[in-house]
Amino acid sequence: MESGANGDSIEKLQGLQITPLDDDDEEEREMVAYEYEDDDEDDGEDEEEREPVTLGFLEKPKNRWSLLRHLFPSKAGGPPAWLDPINLPTGRSSLCDMCGEPLQFVLQVYAPIIEKESTFHRTSFLFMCPSMACLRRDQHEQWKRPPEKASRSVKVFRCQLPRSNPYYSSEPPKCNGTDKPSGPGVSLCNWCGTWKGDKVCSSCRRAHYCSQKHQVTHWRSGHKVECQQLNLSSPSSDSNLADAGTTSVASNSLWPEYEMINEDESEYDTEMSEVNGQTNALVSKTGVDDTMKSLLDSFEGDSDRRSWATFQEHLAKAPEQVLRYCRSAGAKALWPTSSGQLSKADIPKCSYCGGPRCFEFQILPQLLFYFGVSNDVDSLDWATMVVYTCESSCEANVSYKEEFVWVQHSLSSVP
Repeated sequence: MESGANGDSIEKLQGLQITPLDDDDEEEREMVAYEYEDDDEDDGEDEEEREPVTLGFLEKPKNRWSLLRHLFPSKAGGPPAWLDPINLPTGRSSLCDMCGEPLQFVLQVYAPIIEKESTFHRTSFLFMCPSMACLRRDQHEQWKRPPEKASRSVKVFRCQLPRSNPYYSSEPPKCNGTDKPSGPGVSLCNWCGTWKGDKVCSSCRRAHYCSQKHQVTHWRSGHKVECQQLNLSSPSSDSNLADAGTTSVASNSLWPEYEMINEDESEYDTEMSEVNGQTNALVSKTGVDDTMKSLLDSFEGDSDRRSWATFQEHLAKAPEQVLRYCRSAGAKALWPTSSGQLSKADIPKCSYCGGPRCFEFQILPQLLFYFGVSNDVDSLDWATMVVYTCESSCEANVSYKEEFVWVQHSLSSVP
């Protein structure tokens, strides 16, 4: 796969716009739409005027600094690179509503909307509980609509900032390792590196935690010894990490960290090119095929097979894609099966402004292979995860606004 530097990805995303479908002159500056069709039509049956979407691919970062928050990365795995480094989601927002454990970071997508000053920087962050048992319960909860409060094991948050803000320079980053944020962020959990560390080790007063469980886990895994060493060391090293926009993470259970590279789907032929093929592929073609094979075993009728044929047609162009992005008017998700699809009427309104939500991106099951998730019965699994965000990208009065994510399960994962 051909890829650019991190600066190239930022430049491409900063050029994204929301424009009407009939505005042909802005075609190169917008995230173009999936095929547009009526809600009661099967996906894949309407092939007219399909425009390419932007695809997300994963690569190991070439530089240790390329995924820091002040470079506005799109990334998967590891800890998040929070956009607003101070006002993070807290309380129940950071927990799985099923088991009560802190959610684990999945990925973030940097996608500014340049027509609005308030969305000069804009990133969506997706988290989930790694328990498949919780995800199965989530399947039933996601159908609930206000005034009912759904309990979720998968959550997505949208954060946006104007060009002039307290955290970053108004000038674009140089992307050469010399960039710094304008100020430090809040102390993060030293175990997961994800959530706000508002609990402090009572002994060294240097280690921060988001939950009692992470504090106990860190203590048992080695902090008991480190704590004594920290009491003897200078605190300057901790402040240096905060100033650089990062924190020390002790957990080895986070998913592997990757940089997300963006490519237009139009760059890929309908025939699979060996140039982009398997010699340097991080995921082998066999591995990609196995990702989808479990779906075939549980198809129910022709509608599932039609949906699958359309889904596979798009994936065959670039088998290593893990994300499909398009925020244009009328954009729709690409559903692997007809079972468990979400209709337009099922998409809840924005809980902040009351306006409609629109499709923005979807995550494909290939991501599970990058994360090293095994293909066992009780392992994490999904057919696709589809994210809907406020159509007007409203400002509201909170930094991280919870949006809506719909999980379409593979039929084999439904008990």
